[in-house]
Amino acid sequence: MCRKRLPQPSPRPRRPTPAELRLAHNKRVPDVVAPRLKVLFVGINPGLYSAAVRHHFARPGNRFWPALQRAGLTPRLLSPYEEREMLKHSLGITNIVNRASAAAAELGKRELATGGKRLAAKVARLRPRIVAFLGIDAYRSAFGARHSTVGPQPQRLGSAAVWLLPNPSGLNAHYQLKDFVRWFRRLGSAAHPRVRTRSHGGLD
Repeated sequence: MCRKRLPQPSPRPRRPTPAELRLAHNKRVPDVVAPRLKVLFVGINPGLYSAAVRHHFARPGNRFWPALQRAGLTPRLLSPYEEREMLKHSLGITNIVNRASAAAAELGKRELATGGKRLAAKVARLRPRIVAFLGIDAYRSAFGARHSTVGPQPQRLGSAAVWLLPNPSGLNAHYQLKDFVRWFRRLGSAAHPRVRTRSHGGLD
C-alpha cells in the first residue's frame, strides 16, 4: 500500500550551540543573488550566529527583517530562514567580506579593500539597480570613501547606484528600528521610482 507523502514543514529558526558558534569562525553564508535585482543589500561580513545557521542577519534582535517589512519592501515579515523569498521581490544579499567573525572590528582595512574589489566584480556581473551597503565604517574602508554619510552616494559601483545605510545589528544603539524603516522606505522609493512603497506601522 502506497502512503501519501505529507508535505515537509519549512525549517524553523534554531539557536546555535556554543560549540557551533566557536566552529563558525571563517565560515561563509551563501549569497542570495540573481541578475538585475532592484536592490542588492551588502552586509559587512557574517557574524558567528549567522554563519552557524547559514542564513543572513539571523541573530535575534537584528533590525534588517522587520525594517524590510515595515518599509513595504516585503509584503510580510520574513524569517532569515526564508531569505530566498527576497528574490521574488527583486532583492538580494551579499557581504563585503565572506568569512565570519565575532565582530566586524576583526576585519582589517586590507581585507575590506580586497572584499570591495571582489564585490565590484560581482556587481558588474549581476547588474543590480542599487547596491545598498549596511555598515558605514566598513564601506568607508572598503572603498576609500572617508567622508561618506548615510543615504544615496554621488559615486556609482559599475552601473549601479550606491546607498549607504547603518548596520542593522541590534548592537548598533545609534539607530532605532524607526530610523531603519525611514531609510529603507527612501531606498524603496528610489528602487521603484514609479511606485510608492507601502507603509506598515507608521514609524516615521
